[in-house]
Amino acid sequence: MAQKSDKTNNSFDVSANLLRKLADTMGNAGLSEIEYVDGDRSLRLSRATQAAPAPVVAAAPAPMAAAPAPVAAAAPAPAATPAVEPVNDVKTIDSPMVGTVYLAPEPGASDFVSIGDEIKEGDTLMIIEAMKVMNHLPSPASGVVRRVLVSDGEPVEFGQPLIELA
Repeated sequence: MAQKSDKTNNSFDVSANLLRKLADTMGNAGLSEIEYVDGDRSLRLSRATQAAPAPVVAAAPAPMAAAPAPVAAAAPAPAATPAVEPVNDVKTIDSPMVGTVYLAPEPGASDFVSIGDEIKEGDTLMIIEAMKVMNHLPSPASGVVRRVLVSDGEPVEFGQPLIELA
């Protein structure tokens, strides 16, 4: 669990109190890894965790009417009403944490996903940086990217919708 790296042959005394504080910080912040640096020496703690799938929230189906109202023969049709897409097949992928979103693996590179891309469960959708840790966001479901709801470098909150899948 704890790895010590020491660039010199001097001993690096790690107290149980320091380890406890770092472990508590990891737990409270929901981190899987933390690094403590003291001069030219560093200590990295990491825990093997099974990544929980990001919550997927599907829109609730609209309530059904008992019976459609009869249409009057003389009623004019509405003029130029845009077609409304059904929302019951749209899933949103929400942010599992607070952080900063990066849509590409590095500056100047292509985005992980774009509108119209067909993705599979497990594909990386974006990176969310939280406390200097880059967290890859895997897709919890397969589908087609309908909309990307965030911009590169934008701060996000826990539960904020990031992507719509159709």
